Amino acid sequence: MSPTSADPRPSVRSSSLRVRIEHASDPVLQRLSRLPSNTVVIVLLVVLVAGLVVRGWVGAILLGVVALAHGWGIYLAWPRLSGLERQMRLAVLMLVIALAAVCLISAVR
Repeated sequence: MSPTSADPRPSVRSSSLRVRIEHASDPVLQRLSRLPSNTVVIVLLVVLVAGLVVRGWVGAILLGVVALAHGWGIYLAWPRLSGLERQMRLAVLMLVIALAAVCLISAVR
């Protein structure tokens, strides 16, 4: 390969933890990729709305599931995201976590 030609796959160093998580996530992502394209988004939206409607412990758990799924997606995509994309995704994650906290606090009262 000549020095002027660009490698389509840039060299990226990954920690052993990231490699293990990506390797463990691969079978799940393969199964999810076989589903119709909008299925995962629709399921997460339904769980999100259910968490907002139900409130209390159940609502907090449902919102926690959405936060975990979104956080997992952010973690896997992080090296390929631009700064603005990272900020936007983290803002959505913090919003869902805040909503879960509100549900949890309202359940305790």
